[in-house]
Amino acid sequence: MVKNAENVLKRVIRERPLDSHKGDYGRLLLIGGTYPYGGAIIMAALAAVNSGAGLVTVATDRENIAPLHSHLPEAMAFDIEEQDRLTEQLAKSDLVLIGPGLAENQLGLDILQSVVQTVAEQQILIVDGGAISLFSKAALPFPKAQTVFTPHQKEWEGLSGLNLSDQTAAANQVAVNQLPLGSIVVQKKHGTTIYQSGQEQVFELTVGGPYQATGGMGDTLAGMIAAFAGQFKSSSLFERVAAATLLHSLIADKLGQEAYVVLPTAISRAIPRWMKEMSQ
Repeated sequence: MVKNAENVLKRVIRERPLDSHKGDYGRLLLIGGTYPYGGAIIMAALAAVNSGAGLVTVATDRENIAPLHSHLPEAMAFDIEEQDRLTEQLAKSDLVLIGPGLAENQLGLDILQSVVQTVAEQQILIVDGGAISLFSKAALPFPKAQTVFTPHQKEWEGLSGLNLSDQTAAANQVAVNQLPLGSIVVQKKHGTTIYQSGQEQVFELTVGGPYQATGGMGDTLAGMIAAFAGQFKSSSLFERVAAATLLHSLIADKLGQEAYVVLPTAISRAIPRWMKEMSQ
C-alpha cells in the first residue's frame, strides 16, 4: 500500500509545452446540478477549470446556467433535458463526469442510462454522487469507457454490497476486482483509499482532516479528478486520479492551518498556484 507518496504530484503535473493549445488539456462534459443541488455542479466545474481542463461544458438545469456563468464564465453550459445536444456533447468529449448534484429521480436515471450506453472505449467516465446511487440501485450494465467511481462509504456499500463494518482493505480489494478490469474506485473516508481492478497497488491518503467536512468537498474533488484525468496523458489514469486526490487534501491541510472550516471553493482558488509549484 502506497501512502501519500507526494512525488506522484511531481511525476504527474508537468510544465506545459509552449506549442500546446486548449484541446490538449481535455474536453470535459460535466453532468449534474439538477434541482435542488445546483451548487454541486458549479463547484465541480470550478475545480475542473482551476485544475487546468482545456474545455469544460456543463449539462445542468436551465435555471442553473445563469448562476454557473456568474461564477465561471469560462465554462459552456446547456439544458440537461436537451437530449440531442447531450448526445452531441457526449460524442465530442474526452471525459464525462456525471453525478455532482444529480437528483436521484427518473430524469437522473434516464440521463445516466443514456451516458452509460453512449460512452466509448476511448473515453473516460467518472461516476460520482447521485449517479453512483442510481447506478447501483438500477443495476445498470458497466459502460465501455474506462470508469472511475468516487463513492463515500455509504455509496460504496450500495455499489460493492459491503456493509460499512465489513469495508476492510482486503474486502474492498476483492470487491473492486469484481468490476471491469482497469476500473478505479476512490473510496472517500478518513484515509481516502484508491483501488484499481486487476492491480495490487493501493494508494491511501494520510492527509486531510475534519475541516473538510462540508458540503461540496466531494464535488470539488470530482472536478479535480476529471481535469487531471483529461490531461497529463504521460501518466497512468491511476496516477492521475491519485495526484488529484492527494492535491485536494494537501491544499485543505494548508488552508486548515488558519481556518476552522475549509470551503471547497477556497480549495479551487488555490489549485493553480499549487500546480505551478509542482510543475517546476
